Amino acid sequence: MTTELVSLDDLESEPHAVLFEDEPKTIRLALEAGDEIAAHSHPDRQIVFHLLSGSIAVVLDDEEHELSPGDVARFDGDRDISPHALEDSTALLVLAPRADS
Repeated sequence: MTTELVSLDDLESEPHAVLFEDEPKTIRLALEAGDEIAAHSHPDRQIVFHLLSGSIAVVLDDEEHELSPGDVARFDGDRDISPHALEDSTALLVLAPRADS
């Protein structure tokens, strides 16, 4: 496997920018203060949500979690997720296929 390097600063797509074409799916999420993404799910995935800057409230089903820079949340992609930016924010998300039990 070849080493791939990506600079988050060079990514232009908003709010979602895909870092790598292969698995695990890796996305840079950039939201301006007040922006939110409607509730949705990612079936058959495990998600790691790492907040790099700003402040985001992440609603998972009926639970709300406020993330600060450096916070990392891991959760099942079957849950409904709805991030809401409390201020301009950037996060790195990894959506990995769920391992078979």
